[in-house]
Amino acid sequence: MIFGETPLPGVFLIELERRADPRGWFARTYCEREFAEHGLVAQYVQGNASSNLARHTLRGLHYQLPPASETKLVSCVRGALWDVVLDLRPDSPTFGRHVGAELSHENGRMMYVPKQCAHGFLTLEPDTEVHYLVDSFYAPEQERGVRWNDPRFAISWPAAPAVIAARDQEHRDFDLAWHLGAPD
Repeated sequence: MIFGETPLPGVFLIELERRADPRGWFARTYCEREFAEHGLVAQYVQGNASSNLARHTLRGLHYQLPPASETKLVSCVRGALWDVVLDLRPDSPTFGRHVGAELSHENGRMMYVPKQCAHGFLTLEPDTEVHYLVDSFYAPEQERGVRWNDPRFAISWPAAPAVIAARDQEHRDFDLAWHLGAPD
């Protein structure tokens, strides 16, 4: 695996090192030792999959509050998507900035999303399937979200969403106190 740094500290775009022969190719998608050597979370407790039938389906931007904050390792196993990470770490020099990249079955890229960063994606092809590993169990009471078009962050998406869940569409404008866990 090739661990590529992004403009956001701790966010990595990981490229597979494919070994090809007449049968096709083989690549490692995870190695505990390599992740640990790069100072990344190396143990995960849950794997999730997302099937997205339509092109331009948007999911996110989601995150969980401490102590249930999640590190995610995101990959696209069928189709293609535009993956976005938004830095919401209060003490980060890049707080409020985002990075995006295309993940696809063809390019084999993965996105490493650290704790306290929001994550979302927009499918670029129909029938896109996403797989991700997380290092914390899902805690609905700790879940938060940022609306995909919140003007504070001005995230550039490659297209407007055609399909989006009501809960993702209805996230309120970002509020730092709420983000840090203040009640409604």
